[in-house]
Amino acid sequence: MRGCTETESSSGDLPRCRGKSAQRIDYERVIAALRHRTEKSWQDTSMLIRAAAPDDSDAIWSIMEPIVRAGETYTLPRDMEKEAALAYWQSAGHEVFVAEDEGQVVGTYFLMANQKGGGSHVANCGYMTSVAAMGRGVARAMCAHSLERARERGFRAMQFNFVVSTNERAVRLWQSLGFAIVGRLPGAFDHPAQGYVDAYVMYRDLT
Repeated sequence: MRGCTETESSSGDLPRCRGKSAQRIDYERVIAALRHRTEKSWQDTSMLIRAAAPDDSDAIWSIMEPIVRAGETYTLPRDMEKEAALAYWQSAGHEVFVAEDEGQVVGTYFLMANQKGGGSHVANCGYMTSVAAMGRGVARAMCAHSLERARERGFRAMQFNFVVSTNERAVRLWQSLGFAIVGRLPGAFDHPAQGYVDAYVMYRDLT
């Protein structure tokens, strides 16, 4: 019976076996490859999160436009034009950041006080990820960065005022990062495909 000749692709796939028998697989290499896959995160890439610069506006709009047009997650007019959208995202009081991966802007978020006066110790954020970069950990990286930045600025908590319930990926992500659903707004969002759906208020303590 033929033995097994192991090969490994340059992409870091699990060791493969050539031949009719797979009896001599190196299990230590298999375990190491699985560990590499599990532990790899956005920190292992060239992703950089930095303050937005004036010349990032076109890249920010390229991320915003398909999300605004879809109208499934933000309470923004679906026909909103570039100037109005950027004026909203970059408005006074918003500290804006972008996420870069391999030199390309793949996400953006803003940080602000959720309220004025007696509510100014609670932060609020908005996040958008490039459609082409979804599933690559961009939103998780931006949220983690925003939590650190909020603490640096002295905020004692972070609150998301309007998380559309049908945006299940976002809800699960925020929960995995320590946010809890503390309120439900019945039928508060008119989803373009699903009609009137609930929205959540989500909250996380930062102290």
